[in-house]
Amino acid sequence: MEGHLYHRTTLDNGLRVLSAPMPGTRSVAVGVYVGTGSRYETPEEAGLSHLLEHLLFKGTPKRPSAPEISELIEGVGGVLNASTDRELTVYYAKVARMHFDRAADVLTDMVRNPLIAAEELEKERKVVIEELASIEDSPSQIVDVLLDATMWPDQPLGRDVAGSEASVSALTRESTLDYLRRQYVPNNICIAVAGAIEHDEVVEAIGGPLGDWARGTPGSYFPAVNGQQSARIALQHKKTEQAHFEIAVHGLSSQDPDRFALDLISVVLGEGMSCRLFIELREKRALCYDVHSYASHYLDAGSFAVYAAVDPQRAVEAAGAALEELEKVRAHGVTDGELLKAKELSKGRLLLRMEDTRAVSGWLGGQEMINGFVRSPDEVVALIDAVTPDDVRRIAGQLFDRARMTMAIVGPYRSGRRFAPLLK
Repeated sequence: MEGHLYHRTTLDNGLRVLSAPMPGTRSVAVGVYVGTGSRYETPEEAGLSHLLEHLLFKGTPKRPSAPEISELIEGVGGVLNASTDRELTVYYAKVARMHFDRAADVLTDMVRNPLIAAEELEKERKVVIEELASIEDSPSQIVDVLLDATMWPDQPLGRDVAGSEASVSALTRESTLDYLRRQYVPNNICIAVAGAIEHDEVVEAIGGPLGDWARGTPGSYFPAVNGQQSARIALQHKKTEQAHFEIAVHGLSSQDPDRFALDLISVVLGEGMSCRLFIELREKRALCYDVHSYASHYLDAGSFAVYAAVDPQRAVEAAGAALEELEKVRAHGVTDGELLKAKELSKGRLLLRMEDTRAVSGWLGGQEMINGFVRSPDEVVALIDAVTPDDVRRIAGQLFDRARMTMAIVGPYRSGRRFAPLLK
């Protein structure tokens, strides 16, 4: 028992089982968290974590086809899905309480006993290539990829999580199986369950099929390399009705105690309809429909970015206005009222999420895999409340340096020359 908020059991093979009791709910969410993602891939393996995630839905000896897997969960009104990111791959199911055993059986079978049939790999390879192609029809996604490639060149953080058409086309069944055997081992996995269920029942449902799974030696992630000493601009020409741009700086890792201050800066600047960027660029200047900011945190690195989509004729003006707002926070910080509002918004979002079993399962599994421990919501609320105006000004002063900013633009331009003076 961990402070009566959740339970943790580590099986003899290193697999961690966490559960959070939510007695007032009627659902149970089960999440399988694997410590692998695109940051664990060599250039030749780019996209392999994501392709493998797809393949785990394609059959096991017990359930040889994809429909046999999906129908077991969907047939009782449940949800079965997965996602791959840079540092985690997650498989999850959410079902009515009475179907917990079914969800646990399906997920444990998928992660331990996937067939990885050659014909399914070839079909899913085509599906992933189509998924990658869809990005080319979405300028807002293109600019994300372009920004990462410019901030983190020649390393996993700068690649699309799904890889590229070339890298995915070159992946073999042998390399896929090697990666599966290396990364999908019990001591690199956490299973998190939330709902109206007892911990002993969870341990029994997980320990039965996975308790005799042999340990392994998973590979580690490739560390981030940040050698940026000057401003960078990248442009992709595309005939679009809007110009899409992002302005970013290198930020803070998920392990940095100042990450909460940076998250609050993002709320003040670019989250919600009362944030600074929305008021200045949309309400006052009518430059755009969508403008927002976000902070990304990784194990050893991070970023902070502002995004907007605007009339191509006004993109330089909009980017300049966004930079002005960053400069104001760097020079003057934020007001006590803005910081208080940002704190209340952040805490409200967090606490409302904690009423959903899927969110609580994610809270447990994500923190356990990334941090090696789980903070309670109250502990995070206290960390948010502890951020001061001086912290905000200090972090903004450290990070919001135009001379080390990166700008990515997708739009009907032949070069980025018109944007270059903004970063001087």
